Amino acid sequence: MEYRIEHDSMGEMKVPADCKWGAQTERSRRNFRIGVGIETMPAEIIHAFGILKKACALANAQLKPEKMTERKLAAVSEACNEVIDGKLNDQFPLVVWQTGSGTQSNMNANEVIAHRANEIAGEQICHPNDDINMSQSSNDTFPTAMHISAYLAVADKLIPSVEYLIGILKKLEQENADVIKCGRTHLQDAVPIRFDQEISGWRSSLETDVTYLKAALDPLAALALGGTAVGTGLNAPAGFDEAVAKEAAKLTGKPFRTAENKFHALSSKSEIAFMHGAMRALAADLMKMANDVRWLGSGPRTGLGEIHLPENEPGSSIMPGKVNPTQCEQMTMVAVQVFGNDAAIEFAASQGNFELNVFMPVMAYNFLQSARLLSESIRSFADNCAAGITANREKMKENLDKSLMLVTALNPYIGYERAAKTAHLAHNEGLSLREACVKLGFLTEERFDEVFHPEEMV
Repeated sequence: MEYRIEHDSMGEMKVPADCKWGAQTERSRRNFRIGVGIETMPAEIIHAFGILKKACALANAQLKPEKMTERKLAAVSEACNEVIDGKLNDQFPLVVWQTGSGTQSNMNANEVIAHRANEIAGEQICHPNDDINMSQSSNDTFPTAMHISAYLAVADKLIPSVEYLIGILKKLEQENADVIKCGRTHLQDAVPIRFDQEISGWRSSLETDVTYLKAALDPLAALALGGTAVGTGLNAPAGFDEAVAKEAAKLTGKPFRTAENKFHALSSKSEIAFMHGAMRALAADLMKMANDVRWLGSGPRTGLGEIHLPENEPGSSIMPGKVNPTQCEQMTMVAVQVFGNDAAIEFAASQGNFELNVFMPVMAYNFLQSARLLSESIRSFADNCAAGITANREKMKENLDKSLMLVTALNPYIGYERAAKTAHLAHNEGLSLREACVKLGFLTEERFDEVFHPEEMV
């Protein structure tokens, strides 16, 4: 392999000749061989760095035109566009397990953008620190990248995925508005319910989760940029924070704004924790729905068997013909992963010491994994399971007719205690509710038929 010599404040470093990163990136690449190739900095963070570095260049061109000249701005902007478009993803080799401020990833972005800008300009006009990192610090750029990437992941991917599933559930409701089935509480038979009412519970839970996600977006729109090293804005020109937030908003079409208090923005990660809490709530509702679906589809002959699920792949290597609720299983596993990620994020968010939180890369990694997994899991479940669910109407009617809790309809006519005696006798002797009620002398056959209408119980 051929190398070139790069240098930083600590001296010279040999860097692979075909790479665009510099000395600081190379030091980190060698010093943190932890999860290499598996747990590298998320692509969403790299994309966000492209956005924020371009926004910073635009703001610096307005406020410090003697340093961020038009020629530099043109080259830096083009280089940042390539980062935003993912064309330089292979130039970001650093792992999550590095400095807790994300300094090395910030410098990775600075070095790659500077190198590429110089290639575009045809000469050495940009320095990683003096030009690409102008008016910034890793301590305000990395939390900004976290907020930008988190906002985009939730607004552009997660919320649309949830709304897509909601649309499928609405259609499923319409298809099953006339189906009456046995309700269940405590995993025991309960009074009747329409199947569309049961589905509406899933749908309404997801709609509520969307309101939580949208409510948590606004705090993420506040950007730390402009706080520099400790929140004071040292070495940033007056108005830089406002200008760079405005440019970030223009580049993304999102309502980004400067954080009101930069000391909070650098040291607290409550906005990330708040949003992930909304994602955890979504995961909990997805877990509930997936479990309901696989319970209702259990069988096909010795379970509840009240719904038919799409048959997507063989379910066993030894039992021929077996089909499993695999889409439910993938979604419940994703939910478990999100719960674990939430614990890591909550711990990390609590670790802001004085003017900086140094658990940011692990928070970004877990947050973006949750957002990505949830988005993809929901789409997969929607297309490969929910869209193909059909009611087993015969089985639903059979289970409903056998349910002892239909006796609740008799409460107004014979009272709670007599109704309970009717249910127990029917269960113990294998009788119908009608037979048990008449045998106990609580109602005549004619009166029972007159008052007993399960279909009116929904």
